[in-house]
Amino acid sequence: MGEGKGGASATYVREAAERSLRKLDIDCIDLYQLHRPDPNTPIAETLGALGELVAEGKVREIGCSNFTAEMLREAEQAVKDGAPKFVSVQNHYNLLQRGDESEAIPECEKLGISYLPFFPLASGLLSGKYTRGQTPPEGTRMHRWGDRAQGSLTDANFDIIDALSAWAKDHGHNVLELAIAWLAAKPFIGSVIAGATKPEQVTANVAAGEWDLSATEVAEVDALTEAAG
Repeated sequence: MGEGKGGASATYVREAAERSLRKLDIDCIDLYQLHRPDPNTPIAETLGALGELVAEGKVREIGCSNFTAEMLREAEQAVKDGAPKFVSVQNHYNLLQRGDESEAIPECEKLGISYLPFFPLASGLLSGKYTRGQTPPEGTRMHRWGDRAQGSLTDANFDIIDALSAWAKDHGHNVLELAIAWLAAKPFIGSVIAGATKPEQVTANVAAGEWDLSATEVAEVDALTEAAG
């Protein structure tokens, strides 16, 4: 397949991995993840190709992304004896997006798969940059999304954000720090994928990760987000 066509066929997995190695100018990728499920390719074929890359020393560990609990079970069952299996799953999870708690996360805990949440700040909603009833600032993700952002800029979400902000302030922090610290406190979380476009954002993310929430504090925060999806 040509570059950019995607998919999870054995051919494309091989081509994509070799391309990544060339672009990164490295000999081995520490964690190589399937970006999204491919309904047109049996997961056994994908795992076979990824396993070959591990055997060749070009990849150390393999993972997946945007997988449901059912997909994780299917992948686990497709692994041949002694062959590499998914050690991580990268899914959408944060204080406002908690749907995976019902099935995918329990499945990860059952299978021993590390969970890597993306969009930890809910596309900026948990950064404090948006205000209820106001147009998103230019240059932000919500501004670029236009009308699509209205599904996130709801009163229900802002009610949760207001409660979280007040709780964080009472504990000497802000809602951004709480969003990352809350994720880091979850035992099934392997790492928090926190993007940054400015040096100060990197500093803020690191500082947030240094806040250790107690089990009691995590429970208090969980109670504030009961209405989250």
